[in-house]
Amino acid sequence: MIKKRCGWCTADPLYITYHDKEWGRPVHDDRLLFEFLILEGAQAGLSWLTVLKKRENYRKAFDRFDAAKISRYKDKKIKELLNNEGIIRNRLKIASAISNAKAFLAVKKEFGTFDRYIWQFVDGKPYKNHIPHFKKLPAKTATSDAMSLDLKKRGFNFVGSTICYAFMQATGMVNDHTTDCFCYR
Repeated sequence: MIKKRCGWCTADPLYITYHDKEWGRPVHDDRLLFEFLILEGAQAGLSWLTVLKKRENYRKAFDRFDAAKISRYKDKKIKELLNNEGIIRNRLKIASAISNAKAFLAVKKEFGTFDRYIWQFVDGKPYKNHIPHFKKLPAKTATSDAMSLDLKKRGFNFVGSTICYAFMQATGMVNDHTTDCFCYR
């Protein structure tokens, strides 16, 4: 029996695994939340599959998304990243990862965990949409608008409302599996 998946999920095995095992599942691990925040920003203007194909390279290049290490990156490391063909070599996105690491650490210091901070936008529990077709999925919501605004006030970059909504979908803050998808329930 063939599993019915969300219409955006292509036949690429990497995409299928991501859809079936990660997308829309609640994430509460600070390191993984930070990883998704950085990867969603890196994805801006590109396809998510492009980022997924480079994900392992990102993990290696960015010290497994250790925010404390990333926050201390200097010119030598930035040059190394700009020359790394395994990642998206965009100077602004790389600089954003470094400044976001600093902002991430500040949020952790204030709230105890980034998880506690970020999940407050959905009152600590996933919101479940009831969308019949992936083309009806919103690109942003009032919640992602509020998250974006607050993140920007705290010094984060590449966190526009659309990126924040994609982050919310990826980390299970919102369940946007379509109603005919086997992951919906």
